[in-house]
Amino acid sequence: MTKILIIEDEAETRNVFLKCLEFEGFKTCAASNALDGIELALNEQPNLIVCDILMPDMDGYFVLSKIRRSPKTTAIPFIFLTAKVTMAELRYGMQLGADDYLTKPCTVEQFLGAINVRLKRQQDTIENHHLDSTKNKTVVSSGAEIDFPLTDIDRDFSFPYSSNLNRAFDFIEDHYHQPIKIKAIAEEVGYSTSYLSNLVQKETGYTVKQWIIARRMLQARKLLKNTNKPIHKIAELCGYHDAGYFTNQFRRFHGKTPLNWRSEQI
Repeated sequence: MTKILIIEDEAETRNVFLKCLEFEGFKTCAASNALDGIELALNEQPNLIVCDILMPDMDGYFVLSKIRRSPKTTAIPFIFLTAKVTMAELRYGMQLGADDYLTKPCTVEQFLGAINVRLKRQQDTIENHHLDSTKNKTVVSSGAEIDFPLTDIDRDFSFPYSSNLNRAFDFIEDHYHQPIKIKAIAEEVGYSTSYLSNLVQKETGYTVKQWIIARRMLQARKLLKNTNKPIHKIAELCGYHDAGYFTNQFRRFHGKTPLNWRSEQI
């Protein structure tokens, strides 16, 4: 059963949310302050966390930073609750790894809708983008084994050589910093979209999308390590117009947020 953690210091608001979730069939747990919320998150490992920003002891940003630093909870979808939020605060939360914001007061429909959207996106990400960590090798058309670059983030990235796919990989190299559709790659190399997708999967063991993400993540690591550019700018330079989505994808790829990864390189 899907479990939701509510971290909210206002008892009335907290109880309303819990009743709504339980009525919809969710399993729930709740905390009235930041420290108890962090402890519950680590012990219960819920499927999603909803957390107020303004609380008496520590604020929601403190909770999120702790959640994202733990391997047990780093990938859990996180929704902020707030009475009001400035653009700077919103951006800061997204850089820490927040998935969404809900403004109080919100309706039951808005509350449940935000939760369902994030749970679905999480499931879609797992199904479509999760890399099988047990794969350490991939085979190209020549039959030679090569180390797949996604398994070792400290090595220089390289696309595998394949006479059938070199033009497709060249296209990704030239356009990874822009939005890329598989259809555009297919048209560039003269294949149908389905044929290209199947060919890449067959010859490399990974999808076109995974190769695009891998190239973007390489560039993200370089910019994080070698420049002082803010996260939203790095996201743009790596082909992501949504800094929050970039942060979440980076976290799922590396197990930590861009800010945390950068701090470890110092």
